[in-house]
Amino acid sequence: MVEQHTPRSLIVTFYGAYGRAFEGPVPVSALVRLLGAAGVDAPSVRSSVSRLKRRGFLLPARAADGAAAYELSGEARRLLDDGDRRIYGGPQPSDAWLVAVFSVPEQERSKRHLLRSRLAGLGFGAVAPGVWIAPARLAEETVHTLERLHLTPYVELFRGDHLGFAPAAEAVARWWDLAALAKQHEEFLDLHEPALRALQSGPPPTPEEAYRGYLLALDSWRRLPYADPGLPRELLPAGWPGDRSAAVFAEFHARLRDIGAEFVELQAA
Repeated sequence: MVEQHTPRSLIVTFYGAYGRAFEGPVPVSALVRLLGAAGVDAPSVRSSVSRLKRRGFLLPARAADGAAAYELSGEARRLLDDGDRRIYGGPQPSDAWLVAVFSVPEQERSKRHLLRSRLAGLGFGAVAPGVWIAPARLAEETVHTLERLHLTPYVELFRGDHLGFAPAAEAVARWWDLAALAKQHEEFLDLHEPALRALQSGPPPTPEEAYRGYLLALDSWRRLPYADPGLPRELLPAGWPGDRSAAVFAEFHARLRDIGAEFVELQAA
């Protein structure tokens, strides 16, 4: 995993971690200062905010003092709220499966591509053409995503058990590329486990250090719970690195998030 802390990604990560706690819209000046602390220059912040506005993620607004500001769209807020369960909640046991069966007319094949890419982005595995599967606990988030993209007319969702005929662990290994998922976890650990060890053995971080360290760790981590949807542990290979990477992020979260919030409050004042 090559670190790709793009300005746009870091802005989304900031809103997910801290932006929703603001009283009212986040002033542009505060965004520039806060992203600057993570190494993003002001022109990059402004251009990335403009792109997020065009995508409907951010809406222009005014702060209490009349300064230019941005707030989350309703759709973006729901997207981040859905993400909280994945990013911060940790894998939840799920014995049942969610099956998505879809059919898209050839003249609308662009929607077929969109549907496949969004199901993959939610962590679904491909069983067969038009048949995708995920842990059943992703049902609510899947419904939200399909509704948001107006794809519900093409999809039927089912909840159920795997009854055969291949052993479930063999089937899971066909439906997901477990080697690729394990590699993503290992790369996250290679990048962030040394930083955690330094944090554990060193002096307490300043609020700015905590904010920067947490924002970068979260920006790396938040994609992993989507690539790896939290498959049943008993169906995964021995020594699965996802357990360790989740523990590393959880400790970053526990040690740094609240201290980092002190820096955010100072910069927002």
